[in-house]
Amino acid sequence: MIDDLYSARIRTLAPNMPQAGRLTAPVGPGLMVPIRVVSKPIVDVVIDDQGRVTDFAQEVKACALGQAGAGVVGEAAIGATEPEIEAARDAMLAMLKSGGEGPTGRFEGLRILKQVADYPARHASSMVAIEALLEAVRQALKHHTDTRTNIAGAA
Repeated sequence: MIDDLYSARIRTLAPNMPQAGRLTAPVGPGLMVPIRVVSKPIVDVVIDDQGRVTDFAQEVKACALGQAGAGVVGEAAIGATEPEIEAARDAMLAMLKSGGEGPTGRFEGLRILKQVADYPARHASSMVAIEALLEAVRQALKHHTDTRTNIAGAA
């Protein structure tokens, strides 16, 4: 049972997380601490004027499932937009809770966590990286909007 959950691909991704660390000047830091989960992801992003992630770093203290998800997110985050990340998050939820196929496009790699659907207690830990990325991008977008409003108001 546990061997089915922690596949070879998950065990490979977990210790080899891309984009590990922190950014020196992030625009959007995201921190998610899911209830009932000991995972603690911190995601830093920088976005461009079109809302695309141009720089990304993450510190994820999580179980192998959370780290594997962070590995996929780390490979796919650069160039992603809020709608893409939100669609991936929604597809992950559907995959885990209602038999959906999982994310497509740049976040398709998250499908490696499909077998987690059979383990509801592990759903939250599988979602931490994509949720933290989405939160960081939303904070960065809000910062950009607030900055533009302040500049326009000062003019």
